[in-house]
Amino acid sequence: QVQLVESGGGLVQAGGSLRLSCAASGSIFTINLMAWYRQAPGKQREEVAAITSGHVPNYADSVKGRFTISRDNAKKTIHLQMNSLKPEDTAVYYCNADIVSGSDYDYKPVDAWGQGTVVNVSS
Repeated sequence: QVQLVESGGGLVQAGGSLRLSCAASGSIFTINLMAWYRQAPGKQREEVAAITSGHVPNYADSVKGRFTISRDNAKKTIHLQMNSLKPEDTAVYYCNADIVSGSDYDYKPVDAWGQGTVVNVSS
C-alpha cells in the first residue's frame, strides 16, 4: 500500500506565505511525477504545480512567480512554498504522485492522492 500525507495548511492574510509538505510512504519502488492540485469551493480540481523526478518544475499560470515546488527524492517528499498569497488561492490542496509500487519485480502503477490540506487566505 502507498500513502501520501500532507501538512502545512492554515489561515493566512493576503500577502502572507505558507509552506505545504507531502510525504509518501509504503511499498514504493520509485516515484515519477509529483504534483500539487487544489480545489476551491464550487470549482473543479486544478493542477497548481508539478515536478519530475529530475526536479524539473511546471506551474499553473495563476501561481507562477509566487509558488515554488521542490522535491527530496531520498525522503520521498515534496513541498510547495506559497508566497504573496491571494484570497483566490483559498482551496483544499492535494498532493498527487505517480508511483510504481511493489518489490521483487512485482510492480504496479499507483496514482496516489493525499487527503488534502486546507489553505484559507483572508483579504
